This record gives sequence, structure tokens and C-alpha cells, in this order.
Amino acid sequence: MKSKPNIRNRYVLLLDFLVIVAAVFGAFALRFELGPLFFYYLPFAYWVIGTALVIKPLVFYFFGMYRRLWVYASIKELRLVAIAVSTASVIVYVVLVVMYSFKIFTGFVRSVIIIDWLLTILLIGGVRFLARLLAESANSFSTTLKGAQAKRALIIGAGDAGALVVRELQKNTELNLNPVGFLDDNPAKMKQQIHGIPVVGNLTDIGKVLEHKRIDEVIIAIPSAGGTTIRIVADICRLKGIPFRTMPGIYELLGGKVSVSRLREVDITDLLRRQPSHMKEELVGFTLTGKTVMVTGAGGSIGRELCRQISRWNPTGLILLGHGENSIFESLLEIQESNPSLPIFPVIVDVRDSLRLKNVFQKFKPDVVFHAAAHKHVPLMEMNIDEAVHNNIRGTRNVVEACETFNVNRLVMISTDKAIRPVNIMGATKRFSEMIVLDAARRTSNAYAVVRFGNVLGSRGSVVPLFKHQIAKGGPITVTHPDMKRYFMTIPEAVYLVLQAAGMSRGGEMYVLNMGQQVRILDLAEDLIRLSGLEPGKDIEIAFTGVRPGEKLSEDLWEEGNQFAPTQHPDIFQYDDPNNFSGELLKAKIDQLLALSDQGDSVAIVKFVDQNIPGADLASTPPPELISID
Repeated sequence: MKSKPNIRNRYVLLLDFLVIVAAVFGAFALRFELGPLFFYYLPFAYWVIGTALVIKPLVFYFFGMYRRLWVYASIKELRLVAIAVSTASVIVYVVLVVMYSFKIFTGFVRSVIIIDWLLTILLIGGVRFLARLLAESANSFSTTLKGAQAKRALIIGAGDAGALVVRELQKNTELNLNPVGFLDDNPAKMKQQIHGIPVVGNLTDIGKVLEHKRIDEVIIAIPSAGGTTIRIVADICRLKGIPFRTMPGIYELLGGKVSVSRLREVDITDLLRRQPSHMKEELVGFTLTGKTVMVTGAGGSIGRELCRQISRWNPTGLILLGHGENSIFESLLEIQESNPSLPIFPVIVDVRDSLRLKNVFQKFKPDVVFHAAAHKHVPLMEMNIDEAVHNNIRGTRNVVEACETFNVNRLVMISTDKAIRPVNIMGATKRFSEMIVLDAARRTSNAYAVVRFGNVLGSRGSVVPLFKHQIAKGGPITVTHPDMKRYFMTIPEAVYLVLQAAGMSRGGEMYVLNMGQQVRILDLAEDLIRLSGLEPGKDIEIAFTGVRPGEKLSEDLWEEGNQFAPTQHPDIFQYDDPNNFSGELLKAKIDQLLALSDQGDSVAIVKFVDQNIPGADLASTPPPELISID
């Protein structure tokens, strides 16, 4: 890339000496119009020049005016010039007053100092901004020479980000993009110009603007643009065969979230096809502020996000409990960095170890527990059925028993839509875990609750990371069936609503989150390919592996015919399930299931689940295909 013209600061210093002398003579000439008084006060002028030549460069140096690249001068630098010159002029004035009081010279004229101050600001600033003018003139000349062969770019968004894009395209001709217009939905910006580039319409005009302006490339310069906006632009550009890309926010660039291979990583919310949910904060603050909070599975995707959000509510302490030391360590570093004053206690414990778990509860005495620890990878658990029962069910029972023993007032368990009419062992173990928590709530009258939701976008082992990996390898993306649908949420909004439900719970509630309409996995895959700057079927193929016996084309959040009711939050429903076991019957069935797990009898476990959970059909599920998505 061609470097900008650079005027070395030692030359700027030499120019400053000339400017200082010129400003003083100019002030006297303006004041006395080169008449007899001008020559009468000339000795005073020499003293002013000598004093200014000593003081002003020193003050300018102190303000860093010789350590800047003036080809990038802006309003900030202009303000610096004004402050530095004003400070120097005040010091010169004070020194001259002292010298005059000792009668070192005669004929002191204060108005000359004021005129000198104004002239110095104009001349000192002019010298510096001349450097930027020369640089921009050179770039403008180069742009004119290359403009004929440069691609014509349309900028979506006439805000700060759009202005930044245009300035960069105008200054860096190596990008080979010539901005020819903006589109923006703000009526006040219509027919206005930014850096000489006109706002030619709003977003609905994109189709005709692409044709009339002969656009070669589109740049979306709205860092906060949602998936709907990006999808509209992407679809129209795709139909017309015009490439597009998006500009990230500066925070994304600084945070390292953007790959150097393109302007912007795909934002998970772009795939959601609806607006994320929001929190009612008063309930959450009451639940968490001043409390000791424990999160099990704190190294996982949901667990870590729980820790992030809980830490903002000033708990007395936060206990990060998990089995994987590396993931807990990573969570610890992240939370500590964001909340250095918060007492954080990383605890490496397997929730299947009842004795060790109770020792931890006895030591820290948590007031609130969020139970997110579980094996969740569906195909992997189909290969490890006894382990899924051992970890998810035994682990949940151990956590609940510890909460009861040490009088934890509030417990929230994270569950899944796969617990409804389960066709896989992960969903079945979550269903029994729900029963354990709800039974304890009825028995103790404590605020123990379950929150059930569907898939979360971007979690480890979920669809989006797998699809990204397959795209990075050049495809194909594997999907079981073109009509396969699932509910999706982002991790932050799922955790928002979990915290919200925790605040509402009085004990024994089953909460179901409003996840909007189910999204076709095929649509999700195509969106991800396009938002990565590629074309489905052309750059990345999509392969269908076939629906497997017993597999659902869509999920349920509750069983048909059962009752659910609204709550204080519009995106949270309370659900009553009459088919759950409780009391001694539940204890007996859990004991039997855990005994089968200890024996490693996967066939008997599947049979037991199908006999005891309404609508369960694990027996018809064949061996899993790990690389396809259900």
C-alpha cells in the first residue's frame, strides 16, 4: 500500500520559527499600519519575537505538537493547536509584563499580544493542515487516475460507519472501490451529501439503485444491523449477481471477533429471524444482588453466560462449579477480568460425587443455585446411554439433595424441549431430572423451578459451530431432511429469560420460553452460507442424510392438551404437566434407572424409558450419525 506524504516534524519546527516571527511582525503591522509608530515600537517587537521564539516552541513541544502525523489532522488537532497557542501566548504575555516592570524595554502595547495570538493560531494551524491538504490532494489525483477502472460501490447506511467507509475508500485507491452513493432510511438525510457522496434513496430503493447506478459491490455500513436488514440486502444482491459485505463495529475489530478474510463475522442474531427477548430487571436484581450464587456446569456455553450475567448484579460471591478444569479456568479468567472486585470461587467437582458436592455446599452455603451441568450432545449420548443416565439424572439428584440438606432457597434447572415425547436418551434424562427438581419443590416449598427451552445458537457442539466448520472446509453441510425444523434462541437471551424465571419462581414451576416460530435447519444453513459471503449450491453444497426412524421433523415445547399460562414476562409461560411422577414412586423409578445405569444395561434403560415416559420412543432410534444435524 502506498504510504501517505509525510512532512517531518523537524521541518515543522523550522516553519514554526518563521511563523512566530511573521505573526509578531504581522501583529505590529496590523496595529500601526507601517506608520511612524510601527518603527517606534520596533524594539518592543524584537523583545516579543525573542521571548516568543523561546517560549512558544517549548510549549508546543510540551503539548505534543511535534509528535503527530499532521496528514491525519482533524478537529481534535485543531483544538490542540488553539490550546497550545493560547497557553504559549499567556506565558509570553506574563514574561513580557515582568520584563516591562523591570524597565528592560519601554513601550508595552497589549493589543499587539492579542493580535499576535490570533495570527499565530491561524498560521500555526495553517502550516499543519497544509500537510493534510497536500496528502488529500495527492490521493484525489490518484483516485481520478484510477476512478475509471475502479468498481462502483453502494454504501448501505449514511451514519458514522458509512462516512468512515467512504473516507477509507476515497483515501485508499488500492481497494479499487469507488463510492457512488448511500442508501439510508432516515428522511432527513435524503439528497444530502457526505464527503461528496450523495444519499440516493432508502433501503426499499436498493433494486432500482443497483441498476441505475451500475453498482458492482454493496457494503452494509450499519454495524448494528439485524438479520432482517442483512437478509433483505443479501437476497436482492444474490438475485442480481452483485457481491456484498458488511462492516463490523469498531468494538468487533478491537475485540478480535472479525476474521481478516472478510469484513465481518456472521452475527448469531442474524440467523434468529426474530427480535431477541429483553429482561425486566427489577425481578432479577431482587434474586441475585447480595446473594451467594452457584452455577453448576459453569464451563459450558449456558453456564458461562449465566456467570457473565449474574456477575453484573453484584452478588456476594459467585461459585463456578464444574468437572472440566480447563473450561472452568477459562470462565474464571473471563469473569475476573470483567469483575475484578467480585469474589469468585472456582470449584472442580463432578456432580455425580455426592459426598464431595455436599462438602462444597457446606463450605460456601449458596443462596441460589443454577443447575446447568449435563451431557447434552444428542448423538454422542446415544452411543453412551448409561453415562447419560449416570451424569444427568444422578448428578441432578445429588445437586437437589445438597440444596435440600443445606437449605438453598432457590434452585433453577436448565432443561430442553427434547424432554417432550423424547426419542433420544438426552431428552429422556432431562425429563426425569425435571421430575426430581419439581418433586423437591413440592416437598420443601422452596423456590425450585425448571426452565425449558430449545436449541441455542452458537453453543459448543450445536448446529452453528458445526456448520461453520463444514463451510471452512469447503462443504458439504449435512442436514437430515429439508423440512427438519427446530426452535432456536441466542445464548444471551436464553440466559436473560432463565434469570427472569428465577426471579418469578415461588416453587414447583415448569417454565417454557417463547422461542418464536421453528426455523428450518435448511434455511439456517443457507443463511449461514450467504452471510459468510458464499453461495449455497454453488460455493457450498448441502447434503441431505435422510430422516432416521423415530426422529422428529419438529420439536415440541409442551405436550398437546396440557395447560400453560402467561407470567409477568411476555416471553415466559408456566406449564403444568400431569404426567410427572412424584414422591416414593419417583424415588423408586429413579433408583431402578440408576441401577440399570450402574450395570451398563443400555437396552434395559431404553425399554424402561419408553415404558415410563408418555410418548417416548427411544427404541426406534437407530445408531447416530455424528456429523448430521437433527
